[in-house]
Order: sequence, then C-alpha cells, then structure tokens
Amino acid sequence: MMGMMGPGMMILWLIITMVVLGLGVGGAVWLARSLTDRSRPPELPAQPDSAQQELRQQYAAGNIDREEYLQRKIDLEP
Repeated sequence: MMGMMGPGMMILWLIITMVVLGLGVGGAVWLARSLTDRSRPPELPAQPDSAQQELRQQYAAGNIDREEYLQRKIDLEP
C-alpha cells in the first residue's frame, strides 16, 4: 500500500504532521507559560478617589448644589 503513495501524498502527510506537531508544541508552551507566569501581580479592585468620594458625600448631604457638584467633579477628573 505504501508503494502506491505518490510523492504528492507523501509531501501532504509531511505537511500535516508538521502542522499537528507545531500546534502540539505551541499549546504545550502556552500552557506551561500560563501556569508558571507569576510576574504580574493580581489585579486589585480600583480604590475610589477620596476627593471624589468626599464630593459625592457633600452633594448627597445637600451641602453643595448640583452646579457646584458638577463643576468640582470636572475639576477633579484626571
């Protein structure tokens, strides 16, 4: 049966074998790197800005009106 395979089929099988091996090696490298990558610190939840928190509390308490709140909010934005 192998004698009936022409050179075209042999090249095709060689290409398919190389692609499968490449995907297997690439997947193994990706898996190893994802399991051992400890260089990045874990994501922490964003801490609210204390000035903006204070501004919201002042507005909620009724100590400042809407216009003043909006203006200060714009001033505090980065």
